[in-house]
Amino acid sequence: MAAPLFTKGIPLLLCLRLQNHRHLPLGVGVFLSSPPRRQWWTAAESNKLDDNVNVPSSFSGDEKLAVLSAHEKPRWDNPDYRKWKTQEAEILEDIEPIVCLTKEILHSDRYMDGERLSAEDEKAVINKLLAYHPHSEDKIGCGVGSIMVDRHPQFRNSRCLFVIRTDGGWIDFSYQKCILAYIRDKYPSYAERFIREHYKRGSG
Repeated sequence: MAAPLFTKGIPLLLCLRLQNHRHLPLGVGVFLSSPPRRQWWTAAESNKLDDNVNVPSSFSGDEKLAVLSAHEKPRWDNPDYRKWKTQEAEILEDIEPIVCLTKEILHSDRYMDGERLSAEDEKAVINKLLAYHPHSEDKIGCGVGSIMVDRHPQFRNSRCLFVIRTDGGWIDFSYQKCILAYIRDKYPSYAERFIREHYKRGSG
């Protein structure tokens, strides 16, 4: 009668864990059970790992990892999944140089606020970013005089790229919008999945 009384208030998941120690006295099994661990990924990240595997939200990090690992090999046996991973790697390799350059321009001390880009950097930004902006014609207007990096007019803690037009006018543009439009244009079959998995704010 002692065992049923002892386990009455224990959650079902803990009772299941205790079954792994049924060859030991019940009290010993309790102390050998793994202590609760902080969940080390969010629900969104869990879903991102595999859209086809349903993992109960009550599972701990270790339990989720075990379920997902059990499904990993069949996924690699799937030609569509292998094709997706190959294409994903190709897209990442394709956009990496311009993404790294842009981040260095914006987030390092390479340029001061209000400074014009060098001829080489300017050419890369115009050809590999601005040309793909969804509203590139509106951004360019009468023509590109130069590209500048400066503080965002509304969000003063952020820096962004600006088109300085030939008539002296200027306007900011989002480099991420350019990247997303480029991916959609060059990789239409895989663009939306890639954007979902690599850009948390989606198509923005």
